[in-house]
Amino acid sequence: MEVVTSFREVRDGNRGVVGLVPTMGYLHEGHLSLVKRAGTLADRVVMSLFVNPLQFGPNEDLAHYPRDVERDVELAAAAGVDVLFAPDVDDMYPERPVVTIDVGSMADAMEGSRRPGHFAGVAMAVAKLLAGIQPDVAVFGKKDAQQLAIVRRLAADLSLPVEVVGSPTIRDAGGVALSSRNIFLSTAQREAASAIGRGLMAAADAAESGERRGAVLEDLVASEIGPEPELRLDYVTLAATADCSRIETLDRDAFLATAVHVGPTTLIDNIHLERAGGGFTADRGVVLDRPSVLEETT
Repeated sequence: MEVVTSFREVRDGNRGVVGLVPTMGYLHEGHLSLVKRAGTLADRVVMSLFVNPLQFGPNEDLAHYPRDVERDVELAAAAGVDVLFAPDVDDMYPERPVVTIDVGSMADAMEGSRRPGHFAGVAMAVAKLLAGIQPDVAVFGKKDAQQLAIVRRLAADLSLPVEVVGSPTIRDAGGVALSSRNIFLSTAQREAASAIGRGLMAAADAAESGERRGAVLEDLVASEIGPEPELRLDYVTLAATADCSRIETLDRDAFLATAVHVGPTTLIDNIHLERAGGGFTADRGVVLDRPSVLEETT
């Protein structure tokens, strides 16, 4: 595996179909599943490793976001990454950007309202990656449902010649969606966080059985989270996949998303609900049958 720090170095090695897996590092099985998916779609897999300061607010955890480049290099190489693009901030942003990207109403709710400016920062970094690397396909995790929807719209609105692919959420053996921030959870907090997945799975079952009322689906999630003293619910929202707007009735492709505070850490999770025949099918993600690599560091 080649490790590079400039867009030119990546492009100089491009051949055949190029697949991009954007990450902020501290890799886990979720990231590695994106590499596997990209490998089925592309001849050359490029992983970016960059903690993007533009998507962190002034009171967020940029300084404390987990980092271990040596660990990530080993995991990426073992997973089959061909090129690891690991720029410094000065490589990505030689100057503070003057041109910015406004993602509009898609950032009005959920993570956008909780983290003002977050998605503008995400959009800037993703646009630079897509323009600088010029991949044919880019694979993102469905765990960040609002982000995935915004990136798809970004690519469409800017006529970027890239296919944006969503890949299923990977969950630990207790059903908790994998996130690099999970390393900050104690064993008790991680066990309590399993209530998030239980609530979403209950809602998935209800949707597949014919429940269409958004408030009922949202309440199924909230009712699992509420009794856990370690958890504090921020939001649970049924949103349209196309524009991230809250919908009252499940009558189009949608995702049911939630954010939950677990001590000082905030976890996000969701299920995607897609039309299938006369009903809906839920993408519940994939549950690991072994401990995650994240548990080795907690």
